[in-house]
Amino acid sequence: MTIRAVVWDVDDTLFDYTTADREGMRAHLAAEGLLAGYDSPGQALARWREITERQWARYAAGECSFQDQRRDRVRVFLGAELTDAEADAWFQRYVGHYEAAWSLFPDVLPTLEALSASHRHAVLSNSSITVQEHKLRTLGLLDRFESVLCAAELGVSKPEPGAFLASCEALGLPPHEVAYVGDHPEIDGRGAAEAGLLSVWIDRGTGVVQAVGEVVCRRISTLAELPALVRADTRFGAPSTFG
Repeated sequence: MTIRAVVWDVDDTLFDYTTADREGMRAHLAAEGLLAGYDSPGQALARWREITERQWARYAAGECSFQDQRRDRVRVFLGAELTDAEADAWFQRYVGHYEAAWSLFPDVLPTLEALSASHRHAVLSNSSITVQEHKLRTLGLLDRFESVLCAAELGVSKPEPGAFLASCEALGLPPHEVAYVGDHPEIDGRGAAEAGLLSVWIDRGTGVVQAVGEVVCRRISTLAELPALVRADTRFGAPSTFG
């Protein structure tokens, strides 16, 4: 089976979101004078991350808009009844610190270069076009992708098959000729595999094949493993080394 294109997740796949979020929020809370209310910066960051995950789940379930989940993260974290404008302003101050900490993982550019002549590339994210195009442009990656599709505009989010199939349609390729690379074993790994794509889960741990229900995704520990994988797609008849 020939893989002709790679569709990429962004956060914690290409872009080191976890580090940027941690360092950006630490700097923001210090600037806002909010760290004194916690036993440690780590405690404050853990609470912010917990609130972020809860509000993001509401957005992914269609219960609120992308902007509203941001505002509600701020309101819950501060325990305050803020207006939309006040919540937006607080979040934008955080964004300034967050963007200052942006960086790519070191294996990203070498891998994109290794695949630049042999494979087409696109992005599928559960974020919004405004956010991800800005991020990719700032990081110098935007021109490497034929399309950037995001859940906020698509109206469907990963792990729903429709999100992955929309990326295939944008490329004009059937799912079995497209690989998807993401960091989440369920949202990315299971979702892409069930949609019929070659599913590649980057967890930056040990590299083994991962069984995901009735389908299989490839688990890699570094993107340096990706070129060989997509050039020799063996998802059918792969050895039984499920872990």
